[in-house]
Amino acid sequence: MRENRLVITGMGAVTPIGIGVSAYWDALTAGRCGIGRITRFDASALPVQIAAELKDFDPAEHMPKTLARTMDPFMQFAFVAAQEALADSGLDIEPEAERIGITMGTAMSGVTTIAHTQEEYDGGRRVGPRFVPMAIGNIAAAQIAIARGIRGPSLTLNTACSAGGDAILTAATLLLTGEADAMLAVGGESILCPIVVSGLLQAKALSRRNDDPETACRPFDAGRDGFVIGEGGGALVIETEAHALARGAHIYAELAGWANTSDAHHVTAPCPDGAGAARCMKLALQKAGMQPSDIGYINAHGTSTPLGDKAETLAVKSVFGGRESAPPVSSTKSATGHLMGAGGLTETIACIKAIETGILPPTLHLVAPDPDCDLDYVPNTARRADIRAAMSNSLGFGGQNSSIIVSRYQK
Repeated sequence: MRENRLVITGMGAVTPIGIGVSAYWDALTAGRCGIGRITRFDASALPVQIAAELKDFDPAEHMPKTLARTMDPFMQFAFVAAQEALADSGLDIEPEAERIGITMGTAMSGVTTIAHTQEEYDGGRRVGPRFVPMAIGNIAAAQIAIARGIRGPSLTLNTACSAGGDAILTAATLLLTGEADAMLAVGGESILCPIVVSGLLQAKALSRRNDDPETACRPFDAGRDGFVIGEGGGALVIETEAHALARGAHIYAELAGWANTSDAHHVTAPCPDGAGAARCMKLALQKAGMQPSDIGYINAHGTSTPLGDKAETLAVKSVFGGRESAPPVSSTKSATGHLMGAGGLTETIACIKAIETGILPPTLHLVAPDPDCDLDYVPNTARRADIRAAMSNSLGFGGQNSSIIVSRYQK
């Protein structure tokens, strides 16, 4: 047993293509897509009318109705993913509740609650006492802590689309500094409301492919025209190796490396040459004590934006020695849409499952490759591959970069 090793012992996922890790993974590898026309509100007057919604999610099936009414959808999704991950881990919380903590990642917290409340505002008479707790980001972790009696450290990360990855690396930091023995890293997001759709539309970030929603998110394809909003939640239980072995936990993978960097370039556009993302990947490899050749698969940020996909391709090539030596890369956002703060968790789960099953999930809807995006993107169909380590990239507005490396666990 080496010192300072961290392991993953529980996983949870709530996504537009499946609720629960098994359903999510089966849909990913089968090539199913969760993108369709928006049903959450009337989007007929908007130029963008598509999203990856959680259409089959009934919170009453997962929690008491009284609890569901106190939570914004992003909290509900995070809560359900956390419950699955904790159950999966078999962690007995009560005897060591003060040594177990939570890190939560979300990009826009309770923005749908804020937007709806503003629409209904009538001189303050229609603002209820639950408004503020449903709007602020940290209450998602607080609801999980209250429900499960978790009394260790609790931190909420609001680092745009890298928030889920940053929740993982913050959990790792707390474990290595001795603040906790086990951490629940969670992400949750639900931003589907007219004001957010309109804002992202004005920023020229969203796909307008309303006539063909299912193929609208086409990362690395020459016809890509923007990302598709998704929603969901993801969770991982991360422990020190010593703690996991002492309780006889099943270990899915080792959390081997992580890093966070900033582009310091632009509030929405990535650094064109991908320098910030490249530096993040290099730092994660250094943390893991790995060479680029050790990575067998990369789950790309791959949002389907013209600038972002090109910059990430350049970053991968600069780190991994060019097109010929780079590992297979895919973007699972082609199936789920962009889960923002939840994506760093669900996409790390995809990496863990790829290592566990020997299957690489595909990049869907890649039919006309962009000459500027010339890596092996596992187009359209899942692929068999025996890999020992994988990397997940999350790259957000403001130049926020997060890279997470997981590897096959060996004592």
